[in-house]
Amino acid sequence: MARILDEAVSLSDSQQLVKRNIQDICSNFDAEYWREKATEDEYPHEFVDTLTEHGWMGILVPEEYGGAGMGTRETVVMMEEIAAGGGGFSAAQAVHGGVYNSVPITEYASEEMKDDLLPGVAEGKTSIQAFGLTEPNAGSNSPAMETRAERDGDEYVVNGQKIWISRVDVSDYIVLVARTTPRDEVEKRTKGISMFLVDLDDAVQQGALEMETIPKSAGELVHSYELWFDDLRVPAENLIGEEGNGFYQVLDGLNEERLVIAAECIGLGRLALERAVDYANEREVFGNPIGSNQAIQHPLAEAYARLQAAKQLTYNAADRAASDDAVDLGAQANAAKFLAADAAFQAADAAVQTHGGFGIAKEYDVERYLREARLTRLVPITQQLALNYLGEQVLGLPRSY
Repeated sequence: MARILDEAVSLSDSQQLVKRNIQDICSNFDAEYWREKATEDEYPHEFVDTLTEHGWMGILVPEEYGGAGMGTRETVVMMEEIAAGGGGFSAAQAVHGGVYNSVPITEYASEEMKDDLLPGVAEGKTSIQAFGLTEPNAGSNSPAMETRAERDGDEYVVNGQKIWISRVDVSDYIVLVARTTPRDEVEKRTKGISMFLVDLDDAVQQGALEMETIPKSAGELVHSYELWFDDLRVPAENLIGEEGNGFYQVLDGLNEERLVIAAECIGLGRLALERAVDYANEREVFGNPIGSNQAIQHPLAEAYARLQAAKQLTYNAADRAASDDAVDLGAQANAAKFLAADAAFQAADAAVQTHGGFGIAKEYDVERYLREARLTRLVPITQQLALNYLGEQVLGLPRSY
């Protein structure tokens, strides 16, 4: 099944290299490994350490800083294969932040910060897994954030609250987004927001950071937290980019990252579909494999078709992102995320149905895939927000919110 799905797209030499290497790594971590991690709500340290040892956490770090210097085309392959390799969406999310949080450093940080941090990220000695954006009273409306960072001499003083911040427990630093100018003092609500690099150990030692784990029923391998900042002092040189333009820095590269999320959804869908097909071929009822029944066949075939379509769009968009072709990447990225998340959910739902009563048995894993697939329809944006973009920016319909 994996081979057939792979035929949906043709890969460049660099993409083939990534694919082979990631598949080799994933082959050392079987279903039991991921099942145990999910059962224990435990971060997959061994898996991430192996990826780190092979240099893959630095896939987007430029070569001059010791990274692989690759781009979106290679990263979609990497993250799809990680998800398809047994760990599902959680496995991909376990490393997603570590891969992508280096991008704002690369694009906007001072040369001193780049020199200090990026070689360590490429070598796996420094972890920037956490990104502090979402707030309880803002949600997807990021410009409504209330966390403040006020300049005080050579420092900024941060006060506020963040929620659903993942991987804080495995990070050395967090990229924190906060208002540096009150909302009522800026012409546009998207102005006056800035990005900072915060040393988490330093924040704890100051007594300025309190955190609490958020219990959840999906993506258990990746822990999420609610954070409170109380007079946290951040050195002024830890400002990333220009003060007041942080929101635009967050948006830059967002479409490429959204394509990678779509690839993670596709990998999860592949994994669920493979498990379902294997079970449908092996399980016999009334003397025949259940896969011979159209009631089993058709949902799996439809899931396959939808995953193929989502993969074509995702990889085509990744190719266009790396080229000089004029393209509305936002339209393709949002469409890809929407289609891939729905395709993953349909594949996982069909996998559970194929297993019958065993579909909810943890030993068969498909119930976890279904929970993760449902999560993909919520993060990093909801399906409705993806449709909002397409409706307004592509179809020219009036703004709906």
